[in-house]
Amino acid sequence: MPGEHPPVYIDFLNGPDIAELAMTDDEILTAIESSLAMQGRGNTVVDPRMHHMPGVANGHFNVLRGTLKEDQMVSGVKVVGDFVDNYKENLPSELATLLLMDPSNGKPRAILDASHLTDMRTGAVTAIGAKYLARKNSKVLGHIGARGSSYWNVRLLDHLFDFDEIRVHSRRKESRDAFGARLERDLGKKVIVTEDWESCLKGADIMVEASRLSEPAPLFKTEWIKPGTFVCPYGTMSALELSITDVMDKMLMDDWGQAHSGKLGAMRAHVNAGKLSEATLHAELGQVVAGLKPGRESDAETILLWHRGLPLSDIALGNAMLEKARRTGIGQRLRFF
Repeated sequence: MPGEHPPVYIDFLNGPDIAELAMTDDEILTAIESSLAMQGRGNTVVDPRMHHMPGVANGHFNVLRGTLKEDQMVSGVKVVGDFVDNYKENLPSELATLLLMDPSNGKPRAILDASHLTDMRTGAVTAIGAKYLARKNSKVLGHIGARGSSYWNVRLLDHLFDFDEIRVHSRRKESRDAFGARLERDLGKKVIVTEDWESCLKGADIMVEASRLSEPAPLFKTEWIKPGTFVCPYGTMSALELSITDVMDKMLMDDWGQAHSGKLGAMRAHVNAGKLSEATLHAELGQVVAGLKPGRESDAETILLWHRGLPLSDIALGNAMLEKARRTGIGQRLRFF
């Protein structure tokens, strides 16, 4: 009954609050790198994502759940929509909400608009993956896709590598041109907008595939990958040829458990065919970040990272945002009961 318990309050961070926080590149990368290390040390709980298919539009919901057990222990649940045709309504394709909770008693701590957070954490995992798995002298980036996470892929990768050449491509001309212009403005360097996949990817030192296909199609050709490349595919529908695993010296995931969940994902066919398996997987990225497994050991290695998106990344970045919001007085406080 009301009054029998002390009041419980939750923090609410909406989209403008998240923008006002102005998280720096280093703040984002630090939060994600630390959560990956926690995972590598085994101090996390992560459940396989669930897909909810409402069947009323070209899209679905992902439900992600996890707990971080170090520092400020925190649990979280994120629900993110992935609706390909949202551009027709001038909406982002991915709209998300994150709920943070105290794992010791279940009290809710905060509700956050996680749409941009999702983009940031995805880009940060790509960048941290490259930090440990790409050649240190990587100077050419080829990037497929222009969705929200694509911006943070390129921005955070360039923050770490300061590329000499950035190439981008996406299916719709208006999207790729606007994407290239935004990157040029924010990064202060030339960005090459290509007309096709091959001219974007072929021969690049780092290849990122974040396409928005409506059905699987082998548009990313294995023959474009030169020895020593770092390849990071994470499109919802696979754009890869089955042969891509044949040229890899090491294959990693953010979480092997995610390989078994849902019917979607860039390497779903490779898992089904046994080409990516527990036997062929080199490590989870967190094990490399924690120093338990080797990352890149020579410039000659060709390495692939498939990251499906971890709730741990959402929770870590959301918690970092919450802490910054409390320090700076940003956001609203709501009474729960």
